Amino acid sequence: MRDDYLWDKSGEPDADVAKLERALAPLGHRGVPLALPDAIAAPARARRGTALRAWAIAAALIAVAGIAALWWARARDSAWAVARLDGAPRVGAGTIHGTGSLAVGEWLETDAGSRARVTVGRIGDLLVEPNTRLRLIGAGGREHRMHLARGTVTALILAQPRQFVVETPSAAAVDLGCAYTLQVDASGGALVTVLAGWVSFEREGRDSFIPAGARCATRPGFGPGTPCMVDASPAFKNALAALDLAGDAAARDTALAALLPAARRADALSLWHLLAWMRGRERDDVYARLAALVPPPAGVTREGVLAGERAMLDRWWDALGLGEARYWREWQRAWPQPGAAAAASPAR
Repeated sequence: MRDDYLWDKSGEPDADVAKLERALAPLGHRGVPLALPDAIAAPARARRGTALRAWAIAAALIAVAGIAALWWARARDSAWAVARLDGAPRVGAGTIHGTGSLAVGEWLETDAGSRARVTVGRIGDLLVEPNTRLRLIGAGGREHRMHLARGTVTALILAQPRQFVVETPSAAAVDLGCAYTLQVDASGGALVTVLAGWVSFEREGRDSFIPAGARCATRPGFGPGTPCMVDASPAFKNALAALDLAGDAAARDTALAALLPAARRADALSLWHLLAWMRGRERDDVYARLAALVPPPAGVTREGVLAGERAMLDRWWDALGLGEARYWREWQRAWPQPGAAAAASPAR
């Protein structure tokens, strides 16, 4: 919508503005001259008519003010503020010397000596580290979406879940009300480390839920890996990465054989995810190790878990001490059926 439309009706109106105009049309001025009574003491009916016309004029003025406020609010949300922190960050072909803005479709880039802060609409901030390139895809309303092509960003978001999404070449990081750091390397692989709250890594039906204190990698062609705690042992992390990338049964068996003995109680986060992604004997082995680390609560049976009964998986999740499953069930789609993601991805 052009700015001039609010004043002289030139150009195409915004859809929301047009809708508001139609709703207020009955209260608008109809182009008929105001008829004043000959006598100063006008009849009561005439006085009522004049009062109604005065209210109509006031309503029209309020409508114009409301339309202008709506347009300015939307215009402000569609271009996010950018502040220079170090060096010379760039938006498009221009350099940010103090503060600037990032519009939908524009790229923000930092070199080895520059950093910037992006104000994410009205819901948070994004710290942009050196050697980073990202683009604003959607802004305003409930859509706050960016694409991180390379580099590192740290997000602090205070909003309802799923309002802020950062796409990467291999998966999308969906904010669930949190603070996190997201890195993308030259190959398109990404690593998210959650500082507070939750993040969901998502791609083509495979979702990884990462709580505070955990991280998760994603790779082109493989999608989100299995999340693990930041302080997991090197042996556990290496075995988990090998399992996520294993291309055949022999490689999976080797990785799983190294993974399970190295698991601590805190690593139950990873084992619980594997239950939803594995099939057959692999799932039996994961179940046995998870049950040894965190005994299934009352009402949770081996048969039910291996059959993929969501209620049982949720009760077992609650026993891990990572928060209640019902919290994120309210805003996240249902957990995938056991083996569904593995069947959908030939690489697994």
